[in-house]
Amino acid sequence: MLNLERLRTLDALARHGSVSGAAEGLHITTSAVSQQMSKLEREVGQQLLAKNGRGVRLTDAGRLLAEHAARILSQVELAQSDLEAQRGQVVGELRLSAFPTAARGLFPTALAALRAEHPALRLRSSELEPESGIRGVVRGDVDLAVVLDWYNKPMPLPDGLVKAPILDDPADVAMPAAHRLAGRDEVDLAEFAEDEWITWAEGEFCHEWLMFTLRSRGIEPIVGHRAAETHTQLGLVAAGLGVCIVPLLGRHPMPAGVVTVPLTQRVRRHVYVIWRADADRRPSIRAAVRSLQAAAEKLG
Repeated sequence: MLNLERLRTLDALARHGSVSGAAEGLHITTSAVSQQMSKLEREVGQQLLAKNGRGVRLTDAGRLLAEHAARILSQVELAQSDLEAQRGQVVGELRLSAFPTAARGLFPTALAALRAEHPALRLRSSELEPESGIRGVVRGDVDLAVVLDWYNKPMPLPDGLVKAPILDDPADVAMPAAHRLAGRDEVDLAEFAEDEWITWAEGEFCHEWLMFTLRSRGIEPIVGHRAAETHTQLGLVAAGLGVCIVPLLGRHPMPAGVVTVPLTQRVRRHVYVIWRADADRRPSIRAAVRSLQAAAEKLG
C-alpha cells in the first residue's frame, strides 16, 4: 500500500525540482524529505531518485510514479472538498497569499472578519507577488492567492484554477507637489516622456505592464529607481526623484509633498482571488472569497 505522505513528498520533489524546494514547500526539513523518499523507494522496490551533480533528479520510475501521485493527491483534495461541503462547516487550515498592497489593504479587514465568524478556521497568510502566488496555488503550497492583472495586459492563468473578482483598482500618476503637471485635473502619459520613472523590479508583472504601456504610447521609459513597495516608491517621489503609477489600494497614508493626478485614459488593475478547481467546494474557500469581497466593498 502506497503511503500518502510519501507520495506527497514525491509530488513536491517533482514540482519544485529539488530537495530543498520540496522541503520548503512542505514546511519540513531536507532530511525529512530524504527519509520519506528512502522509505518510498523501499515500498515500491525501485530507485526513484538519482544523483544529478550536487542535487538529485527523478528516474524514469520516479517520473512515472510522480504523475500518478499528482492525480492521486488531486483526488484526495477533491474528496476532502466534498466531505467539507457535505458537512458544511468552515474548519481546518486555510493558507492565503496576496501581493503587498492587497495584503495591506484587504487582509487586515477580511481575515479579522473571517476569524471572528469562523473561530475553528486556522488562517495562515503571506505576501507573494502575483506570479509567485499563482505558482503557490498550482503547487498546493497556498489554498488561495489574491492576484492582479491590468486593463490592457491580462495575467495568464494555468488550467485547473478558478477565480473570482475582488475589485477594480484605479491608478493615478504620483508626482512631487512642485512638478509642472501637479495642478492639472488630469494628465496624459505622453506628457511624462522626459520624466524619470520609479517602477517595480525588473521582470515583475507590474513593471512589465508599465514598460509595455509606455512603449505602446510611443514613450521609451527612463527608469531611475526600482522598489517593490508602493510606499517606498512614494517616498522616492516625495524626494523629487521621479514619478510613479500608484493604484488606490494600499496607497494611504500619502506622504507629504506628493500629488496624484488621474490619467486622461483611465488606468485600472483588476484584483481577483484564485484557487484550485479540485478545492472548489470547500466551505472555507467560499467563506474566504466572500470575506475578501466584503472587505473590498468597504473600501468604496
